[in-house]
Amino acid sequence: MSALPPCPQCQSQYTYEDGAMLVCPECAHEWSPAGAVAQDEQRVWKDAHGNVLQDGDTITLIKDLKVKGSSSVIKVGTKVKNIRLIEGDHDIDCKIEGFGAMQLKSEFVKKA
Repeated sequence: MSALPPCPQCQSQYTYEDGAMLVCPECAHEWSPAGAVAQDEQRVWKDAHGNVLQDGDTITLIKDLKVKGSSSVIKVGTKVKNIRLIEGDHDIDCKIEGFGAMQLKSEFVKKA
């Protein structure tokens, strides 16, 4: 039996090969063995101007953003401190004073 890598999502050790793909029987995640090497590299988040963002940075909004489910707007120039970077479409998790917890897209911010 060959040593297959653990599942990148749930870290299960019971992965198996299915053709050219690797499969996890516990969470049903499928990935290619060549893609597993690429996933080990860290993702780099960049703002609208191409500056690299990191956890704990302070950012400024470059566009008025409507708050979904509310009639309020977060104005351009609003500073947000101590951001946290996450995976997904909205890749910045933060707290905005007067609005609370939010998720923002990195394409609408610049590093302060």
